[in-house]
Amino acid sequence: MEHVGAPFPTDRRARVTVTVGRRQVLGYRTVVHGLLRDTKDPVRLDVLDLGVQDTNVSSARLALAARLSGSYGDPLADPDFTLLWSFRGAPHLHRTKDLPALASHLWPISDADAIARLAAERKPLKAAGIGGSEAFTTASRAMRAVVRTSMPKGELSAAMTERLPEAYSYQCRSCQTTHVYGGLFQLVGPFAGVRLVPDQASTTVAPLTDRGEIPPPVTGPDQLIRAYLRLHGPATLSEAASYLGTSPAAIRAAWPDDLAEVQVDGRTAWLPPGQLDLLRNPPPAADVVRLLPPSDPYLQARDRDLLVPDKTRQKAVWRILANPGAIVVDGEVVGLWRAKRAGRSRLDITLQPFAELAGDRRTALEEEAEVVAAVRGASDVRVRYEDAR
Repeated sequence: MEHVGAPFPTDRRARVTVTVGRRQVLGYRTVVHGLLRDTKDPVRLDVLDLGVQDTNVSSARLALAARLSGSYGDPLADPDFTLLWSFRGAPHLHRTKDLPALASHLWPISDADAIARLAAERKPLKAAGIGGSEAFTTASRAMRAVVRTSMPKGELSAAMTERLPEAYSYQCRSCQTTHVYGGLFQLVGPFAGVRLVPDQASTTVAPLTDRGEIPPPVTGPDQLIRAYLRLHGPATLSEAASYLGTSPAAIRAAWPDDLAEVQVDGRTAWLPPGQLDLLRNPPPAADVVRLLPPSDPYLQARDRDLLVPDKTRQKAVWRILANPGAIVVDGEVVGLWRAKRAGRSRLDITLQPFAELAGDRRTALEEEAEVVAAVRGASDVRVRYEDAR
């Protein structure tokens, strides 16, 4: 069968189509996302191949705690890890040793790719005759020139605005000033060699110890695409492009040509062939109960219809602002949760299951609430249930 517009391995004679169902996919992802808690070493977690997104509710710490067996020190204070803007300009925790390769893989492979990653900047840059790759290079160099020591994000933005041509900035209504476009500003962070300083009252940046050249040696997104497919597969070109923050057309040339075609409930998707055995026969994920934070890697898959088939529940899990955490049982998103500080030492956690949970699942959730409280620095935790709305 011909799949118009969908890339597939060029050697069609060697292609074998595998057919699986949704439950197999969820079982597979439960394993590759480390939700079985089968390691004590965060460096070994496969989710760090794409980094772990952080938010103002300690999402990165909570995501790792949901995957690690036993206690571990603070990863955001560990030199083996670095917090910085990366995918889509969002803050992610990465292995420090991965940063040089990450910059090479993230750098746009063409002007079209660079422009596809931008939003409001596109029109003024085009009007000024500035190409996408030039914009990334110029902004990266400006940021590097400014960031010599730790400094607030606002000061960096103001200093870059002074250095850059007019097309790079706009009149911001909310702060009543002219400053560099925020999208490009955060996208160039890894190329400028700039990291984020954790646990500051306001966003603070600092220079990386090792700063590569600008632009970096460009290797293309092939390895990032493969990592996405390993973690969130079987998946499509459009889904991988969305995760990278670009368009399918912009990275079509980088799509690997050795992938296995997989039919998931009648939908065509792709997976690295070395993952097929695990996909076909994932180990049982019984009794895997987790409280995953907002922006957890498991929730970053772009095939939301597979993760949460019910549209109303989708809207509850993925909101425009202030996403809740997700209650996940055996790979299924079965509810929402939120946490609120109560005094200096107590954390109140509200659980909102979509349906009634068995007693053993409630017990497991209360144990997971203790994990969340420990990460958030609370010595006491109160759990209450309410209907999901």
